[in-house]
Amino acid sequence: METSPNYLMIALRLLGALGLLIYGMRMMSEALQKLAGPQLRRILAKMTTNRLSGMLTGTAVTCAVQSSSATTVMTVSFVSAGLLTLSQAISVIMGANIGTTLTAWIMSLGYNLDLTNVVFPAFFVGIILIYYRSQRFVGDFLFGIAFMFLSLVMLSSAGRDLDLAHNEAAMNFFSSFDTQSHLSILIFLAIGTLITCIVQSSAAVMAITILLCSTGVLPIHLGIALVMGENIGTTATANLAALGAGTDARRAALAHLLFNVFGVIWVLIVFYPFVGLVCSLVGYNPEAAGQTERLPVVLAMFHTCFNVANTALLIGFIPQIERIVCWILPKKDEPDAHDDFRLKYIQANLVQTPEIAILQAQREIQRFAETLHQMFDNVRKLPAETKDDRVDEICQQIGQQEQFTDRMEIEIARFLEQVASGHLSDNSKQRLRQMMREIGELESIGDACFNLSRIMSRSHHAGLRFTKEQLQRLYDMENLCQQALNQMALALTGNTNVRSTRETYRLENDINQMHTRLKAANVEDIGQGRYSYALGTVFDDTVGQLERMGDYIVNVVEARFS
Repeated sequence: METSPNYLMIALRLLGALGLLIYGMRMMSEALQKLAGPQLRRILAKMTTNRLSGMLTGTAVTCAVQSSSATTVMTVSFVSAGLLTLSQAISVIMGANIGTTLTAWIMSLGYNLDLTNVVFPAFFVGIILIYYRSQRFVGDFLFGIAFMFLSLVMLSSAGRDLDLAHNEAAMNFFSSFDTQSHLSILIFLAIGTLITCIVQSSAAVMAITILLCSTGVLPIHLGIALVMGENIGTTATANLAALGAGTDARRAALAHLLFNVFGVIWVLIVFYPFVGLVCSLVGYNPEAAGQTERLPVVLAMFHTCFNVANTALLIGFIPQIERIVCWILPKKDEPDAHDDFRLKYIQANLVQTPEIAILQAQREIQRFAETLHQMFDNVRKLPAETKDDRVDEICQQIGQQEQFTDRMEIEIARFLEQVASGHLSDNSKQRLRQMMREIGELESIGDACFNLSRIMSRSHHAGLRFTKEQLQRLYDMENLCQQALNQMALALTGNTNVRSTRETYRLENDINQMHTRLKAANVEDIGQGRYSYALGTVFDDTVGQLERMGDYIVNVVEARFS
């Protein structure tokens, strides 16, 4: 006696398999990003000199990390951090769309081959590597790919047990849609978009589509409509991540959406001839019965042809796409940084991997150092200034900048603490420790600048004026500090080497020696009555703060290369 399938248990198996697929894809992607994080960052930052190289870079990176969403969010983050221009980002995103088609081919392979014999050895080798500290990310990758293949085996098995081809209700439901009607295509396109936006995984929607088509219940035209919807829905990840980011980041995410929407529109216009062409490429006849084993390959081929053709059509129109997104999202006038505190490069909602987080923090720390340069430039104006209102104005600016740097230290530290709570590589942990020390020392430089402004403000209002000899001595010491700040800026941007690092230490040694000479000369000048003891005390306090600033600058450089 034939028993009907237990649809509840099969549905639970399907949901579990989809969850395992999403987890496996994420685990594999994150492991690859941790293994090749710095290299991926350099590739995206440097291999985008023109639109073709940018497209190829996006394709290669997405094939490597097996996630177009990861590549797109990474690209949006780099635009936010100022490492990529909008036009470069658009070309990378186009390439990411091509790279993600590899996932569909892997899935079609999983439905046509028995991967069980590969899965369990991968689990065994993976768990061994995870316990080796230096190889644990390779183990994570093997676990991720094993989970992905296992989920495909489970989906294929559940699909056979579901036996939808002999389920009259299911067959009647799908057959009620006219595959030759554009309305039916639009309905399934909307369904594919909605599901992808909800589950935030185009791979899961592709797996569902392959499952339904391989059982013979879903006609290929409707399956392809779901795939087209998935192409639109997958853009939601980057657009959601960019909501709280800067204008350029939101423009890059919007360009991704417009690119895919345009592709869907032109494919809809030539839908049936285009699908017929794809089917002929793999030897499938949509009108013939059977051949369900070819349907996963048809879907993968359509996904590839769609994205390659769309990229080929639009890669020459990147400047026009850039102008359109700039018109839709115009640049807003940003308030003065010191009137309305706001981090420029750190966007917490864009954090997907430690590499992105480290890049954002690094750029923000460079901005921190630029603010300190501005502070010190203001400090250098004070010794020779004679007007009371001008002194007060400069000191007020320095006070605002000091409050700004205090906020920067707190916000960057809070961001780094958030990043540190995740799973990090040893290299990432080391870099976070360096950054924590860097921001502490940078804030101390800001404090030294603020103390200098207070010393000079009090002396000015007390009627104490430096002599020409004192001003020249201060100028010489300030000049050394300025050179040290320049070397520190080089170190923070990574544009440094052993020679320039030694230059920082040489400057710090010169500052210490000059501080010793100036203190001795100050005592002698006071003793010989060249100026008052009160003015000598102000001078001594000033050079003391400059000497401490030199120490803080060296500490920043040491933190960068510790």
